[in-house]
Amino acid sequence: MVEQRKQVVRRRKLSDEVTDLLLQRIKNDKMKPGDLLPSERQLMEDYGVGRPAIREALQNLDSMGIVSISHGERSRVAEPDFESILERLGHTTRHMLVNSPRTLDELKHARLVFEMGLVREAARRARDGDVQRLRRRLEEQTALVEQPSEFMRADMAFHREIAEIAGNPILVTVSQAIFDWLIVFHTELVRAPGAESLTLQEHADILAAIEARDPDAAERALYAHLTRANGLYQFYEAQRKKTAE
Repeated sequence: MVEQRKQVVRRRKLSDEVTDLLLQRIKNDKMKPGDLLPSERQLMEDYGVGRPAIREALQNLDSMGIVSISHGERSRVAEPDFESILERLGHTTRHMLVNSPRTLDELKHARLVFEMGLVREAARRARDGDVQRLRRRLEEQTALVEQPSEFMRADMAFHREIAEIAGNPILVTVSQAIFDWLIVFHTELVRAPGAESLTLQEHADILAAIEARDPDAAERALYAHLTRANGLYQFYEAQRKKTAE
């Protein structure tokens, strides 16, 4: 006879049930940003629960960016804000990155796929002024080669400029969010002894492809840059790890 494993049925918190009801209410009533939700007292009567469950449910919705809570006032449906949503997500993502090497590898891959499409769009859309701004970013980074922390920020600014050229503010926001999530690890990558000059050359290759309005070349240059296919970089990275041991 096969012994059956005991399965524990977990009860949902009352506030989670109220959260679902409020989400459904906002949807069914077609509430728009700025619309007031019923008072806490009215919600208590409508759902037959106490004030703590109502307040915790509203806090849940606030943390999702769906509801805005102001002290002394009724809660409102929040204005959609892509940046604030990513900011909330960022805390969880950074925790995952610190505690899971696999998640870091997955994020690096996601960045690669994202930026390959981004640089193609930039190469298609770039105007002369865009190319000039990107060139200035590269010049600024070159001037900071002896200042690792500033060099890193300039590195990210170069990639953010590419997102700007692509012409979609959501792409810029996502690009910045990825940089923010990677920043803890990015410093080591650009500090590999001797690799700064390689980073600058790779950026120059990307710039040249965008200036030529060549999406295929831009994608190849970006791929080589983010995968560090260059054997010289592999040598630098091996030396860095050997020194750290």
